Amino acid sequence: MLSFDDDIITPAAPQPTAPQAGAAPAAPVAAAANGRVNVVDKRIINGTTDVNQLVPFKYKWAWEKYLATCANHWMPQEVNMQRDIELWKNPNGLTEDERRLVKRNLGFFVTADSLAANNIVLGTYRHITAPECRQFLLRQAFEEAIHTHAYQYIVESLGLDEGEVFNAYHEVASIRNKDEFLIPFIDALTDPNFKTGTLEADQRLLKSVIVFACIMEGLFFYVGFVQILALGRQNKMTGAAEQYQYILRDESMHCNFGIDLINTIKLENPQLWTDTFKAEIYELFKKAVELEYAYAEDTMPRGVLGLNASQFKEYLRFIANRRLQQIGLEPLFPGVTNPFPWMSEMIDLKKEKNFFETRVIEYQSGGALSWD
Repeated sequence: MLSFDDDIITPAAPQPTAPQAGAAPAAPVAAAANGRVNVVDKRIINGTTDVNQLVPFKYKWAWEKYLATCANHWMPQEVNMQRDIELWKNPNGLTEDERRLVKRNLGFFVTADSLAANNIVLGTYRHITAPECRQFLLRQAFEEAIHTHAYQYIVESLGLDEGEVFNAYHEVASIRNKDEFLIPFIDALTDPNFKTGTLEADQRLLKSVIVFACIMEGLFFYVGFVQILALGRQNKMTGAAEQYQYILRDESMHCNFGIDLINTIKLENPQLWTDTFKAEIYELFKKAVELEYAYAEDTMPRGVLGLNASQFKEYLRFIANRRLQQIGLEPLFPGVTNPFPWMSEMIDLKKEKNFFETRVIEYQSGGALSWD
């Protein structure tokens, strides 16, 4: 059962020993393939053991999370969009504010998960030297593809203007600003000349992991999740809301995996966790809360669904505090509480729905459906 309130339990890891003066540099990973892997030699980053040898496991939490994500597998076409299509096509089905909210959500998410996938496959994966963690990252990248597929499925089903939705990250300031916040952290790791092994490079990698696990997946997605799930709670856009529930469950697992990854990197490389570095992380969280709150104001300029933008200021500060605590930092916003406790139920979703009752037997796009 997943919740962003869960305590993250990270297994103890041995502290690295400093190389003695005159010692030979560590052997490259490829050279380690000549011998059997000794589990105590494995490291999350800068490891010298063979990355092709999955076992013996050292990071069992990563393998267990990989198995859990596989057990949660789903596909967008399993969700029937007929009721959503009928509601969307009905001129009186949704208010203009509700339609704006849906389109803004899709405008952010259709590219956000592509950014996340690119960061994994072109950046983070290359620099992680624990095969158990790489296994999870491969599954995570596939799930990001499923999420992008889901948003496309919703866009196509509703007959939305694909050019408008898919270009929103260029054309809508509140979306563009969030993506521009993220892109430098992608560029840093996808640079072919970037290599770990120095204090500066390792801190850059750790910062990128924190940004994507705790800020992007752990904070930037949550205004959208609340909004679409609030629609579903009012029996509106129930197909889209069902898909968002599954996506929220997946992203909660991605966030929790990332937090374990961060904490283990810290244990194995305590020299990275300097006061200066921690101050930089605090500044990133402050900026992220501002950006996501601006997005909340843009998506809902007036009250809608019993929600208003000011509620999200409290909610985002609450989540930011929790993320900071999960990686061992003090909260930035003392005294805030969660104004949406029902979200925990959504995060704890188990796939118990009988899909034989709800599965779309033959996929049809919005343009192919009859409205007579």
